Amino acid sequence: MPASVLPPSPEHTHEHDRDTAPVGRLPAVVLMAGSCLPILGAVLLAPVLPRIQDHFADVPGSPALVPVMLTVPALSLALLAPFAGMIVDRLGRKRLLVAATVLYALFGTAPLWLDSLHAILVSRVLVGIAEAAIMTACTTLIGDYYSGELRDRYLALQAMCASVSATVFFVLGGALGAADWRAPFWLYAVGLALAPVMARVLPAPLPPERGADTTARAPRRAFPVRRMAGTCLLTVFGAVVFYTVPVEMAYLLDDLGTDSTGTIGAVTAGASAATVLGSVLFTRLAPHRRHRLPALFALCAAGFLLMGLADSLPLLVAGAVVNCVGTGLLLPSLVTRAMSLLEFADRGRGMGLWTAAFFLGEFLCPLVLLAGEEPAGSLASAVAFLGVVTAALAAALFAVTRRPALAGPPEGVRR
Repeated sequence: MPASVLPPSPEHTHEHDRDTAPVGRLPAVVLMAGSCLPILGAVLLAPVLPRIQDHFADVPGSPALVPVMLTVPALSLALLAPFAGMIVDRLGRKRLLVAATVLYALFGTAPLWLDSLHAILVSRVLVGIAEAAIMTACTTLIGDYYSGELRDRYLALQAMCASVSATVFFVLGGALGAADWRAPFWLYAVGLALAPVMARVLPAPLPPERGADTTARAPRRAFPVRRMAGTCLLTVFGAVVFYTVPVEMAYLLDDLGTDSTGTIGAVTAGASAATVLGSVLFTRLAPHRRHRLPALFALCAAGFLLMGLADSLPLLVAGAVVNCVGTGLLLPSLVTRAMSLLEFADRGRGMGLWTAAFFLGEFLCPLVLLAGEEPAGSLASAVAFLGVVTAALAAALFAVTRRPALAGPPEGVRR
């Protein structure tokens, strides 16, 4: 296997990373809020899909089109994030972020006034385009403003905020949807309040050459194609692993005879809390332990195997908790690895590719489990098989990380 899948040294930083001046905590808070906006699109409508289905029951093809309303923003984001990354590098991170946040609010609230299912689907595609720009710009700006240990902490916090906001938005969507299926779309208007704050609070990031004479000490490297490709492939699979529990847990509970919405909500909240715990643990680990992907995938695999073999609710919940602690560690590990490979001039393009990989995995997650359910015999067996595949990947990565030790580390990686 190529060296592109090897975890980077946690001590690895570019020269300009050490010269980056801190900008304080307030920009980080604003970027965390911005990073939650794409999560809003992913979960907000889930509780009201049946009501939307009833409203458009007379529209041909509505049984297929209505669920697509939930997933098409993620697909748009996955397809367009690389282009958003290139625009970020060319036009500027802050400018694109503010503009995309305004468009996000306009496109997101459009279904409040649209009566056509097809027009609503178009608006959802446009929401995905805005989300691609928002997520890419937010992650890129975290890399611009912060470096080293502090940057790792904020990237882990970004993953933590995504997990918490997913649960909050799911509850809000259900509460608002109880009044009317259109009501949850009002939450997209938060972009109109957040955009002026971004414009006011976020400083314009400067290339390191403007703030310090670093070019003589660290000539610019070529874009790390092979290493970014390896990281992005792992991220696609990692996103499938990350979203399996929130997407499939209700179905697994139902198969065990648990259909209480209160129980489902409690288990979902517990899984979200476990993901947050994993993200917190990431920041507490010693730097040399944070990027051990074989161990993190192995932990996720153990959770899947427990879930797949569970014949009772406590065992299923235990497996979900183990898996979600693993995914809470895995996501910040993948994104900090990708960030460590990139220089300022290429950071937008690189994080656009990483963002595309992650949301492609989100889109593929239910399709992967659906494809595996029939040959496996049940959803639980499909989850167990995913655990076996995840364990095999962990073993392969462990073998790869051991191999370079015999001939010395590859160029650009320190041990």
